[in-house]
Amino acid sequence: MAGAVQDRSPPLVAHVIHSLRVGGMENGLVNLINRTPAGALRHVVICLEGYSDFATRLDPAVEVYALHKHPGLDAGLYGRLWRLLRTLRPDLVHTRNLAAIEAQLPAALAGVRRRVHGEHGWDMADLGGASRRYRMLRRALRPLVHHFIPLSLDLEDYLGGAIGVPPERMTRICNGVDVGRFRPVGDGGALRGRAGFPPAAPVIGWVGRMEGEKDPLALVRAFIRVAGDEEEGETKARLVMLGDGSLRGQAREELEAAGLAHRAWLPGERADVAEILPDLDLFVLPSLAEGISNTVLEAMACGVPVVATRVGGNPELIVDGETGVLVPPGDPRALGEALAEALADPDRRAAMGRASRARAEERYSIEAMVAAYLGVYRRLLGQGAGPLAGGPIPEGGAR
Repeated sequence: MAGAVQDRSPPLVAHVIHSLRVGGMENGLVNLINRTPAGALRHVVICLEGYSDFATRLDPAVEVYALHKHPGLDAGLYGRLWRLLRTLRPDLVHTRNLAAIEAQLPAALAGVRRRVHGEHGWDMADLGGASRRYRMLRRALRPLVHHFIPLSLDLEDYLGGAIGVPPERMTRICNGVDVGRFRPVGDGGALRGRAGFPPAAPVIGWVGRMEGEKDPLALVRAFIRVAGDEEEGETKARLVMLGDGSLRGQAREELEAAGLAHRAWLPGERADVAEILPDLDLFVLPSLAEGISNTVLEAMACGVPVVATRVGGNPELIVDGETGVLVPPGDPRALGEALAEALADPDRRAAMGRASRARAEERYSIEAMVAAYLGVYRRLLGQGAGPLAGGPIPEGGAR
């Protein structure tokens, strides 16, 4: 008599996140899923809250679930998650960031045999890991997590020191960038045409969520400091801010109050970022907290020098004075001074842009990122070199 038929379907990974909307962490998740080799894994995405049109960037075969978390305390949320996991029966659950770490408990109770948690950056209520409450939460859930994936050195140090995660249960994996899609091909015309800027105007740019931890108002205020009056026949700097959020209206108001609204373009979220970035003269990241910024990597791959705050993983990505400039967080004056110096020296900007592109190609390929994640999954699932093979897990993660 024939033996029982075994399920030969690839392992199922359930990615649990707060919501699937435009953002760096979410972009990294989409890249990982879409670039997983065919037949290696199956993926589902579970959003504790919901998702936007951003979800259409995923492979159409990937199902996305929304649990519609209610504002504040939602007592039934984790019961809904438990029931969904019991139905899906994933082989591995991967939660991301503070907002989803509590999902480790219902995953364990649902019998998911392997559980991973990723730390991608700091929550506004926990900048630098300063919150005692959230330290206690992470410590309490630590025994349920089989493996932690911090994106940056500071997150790795925090998990090891403050949370007590042993080194053998951590793999640092930096984000990766598609250096084929993001490349220095712009001549400046595309962006300036869209924004209505003069062809010769130097352009400072930013991409992200207009929320507090990203501190977009610091860039607005720095730009106001350095913009200067434009005399007849002069062409001075312009500002581009791509993204949406609760601070977008205030950013517009401050630019209008300074008489600079005509020299700024704030169109909201855009699908053509890869076409716009190469046309920038400077990319700026004024965040109060960061993990490994996808937008910084994309700007680097486009050959654009970066001025960023010295927080999170930014010092890992940017070689200060060589590929860009690092400034203190929350200091529009220092940021403005760095912008003024860079705008005054086109040759230095060009040299930093070339160095940025070379660094992105050499150290932050998207292929290395995907291989590192698949290596962690393979090891936890007890698989040898098969369809998940991507080389050994790099020491300290994909670099």
